[in-house]
Amino acid sequence: MLNQAAGDRQILAKQLNISPYQLSYVTNSGEGEGLLFYGTTIIPFKDKFDKSLKLYSLMTTKPEEVEQREKEGGGSLGRERTERKRESCK
Repeated sequence: MLNQAAGDRQILAKQLNISPYQLSYVTNSGEGEGLLFYGTTIIPFKDKFDKSLKLYSLMTTKPEEVEQREKEGGGSLGRERTERKRESCK
C-alpha cells in the first residue's frame, strides 16, 4: 500500500489493523515508501531504486516514464513478454 488520503488511511487502518507507526509509511510518504502485506504480517518499506538501471525502467508505473520508454523503443513489459512467448512457440 502506498501513500493514502487521510480519510482512506483511517478506514484502512481500522479494517487492516494498521498501527499508527505503520501508518506513517503511507502518510505523506515519498516515492518508494509504503506497506507490504503478507498474510497477517505488515512490513513497512522504503526503497530508493537507482533510476539509471534498466530494471527501474521496466518496473516503473509512472505514466510519463512508461510513455518515454515506449517512445525510445523500449516497449512495454507486457508487450515484451508476449513477443518472447511467440518466439518460444516457433
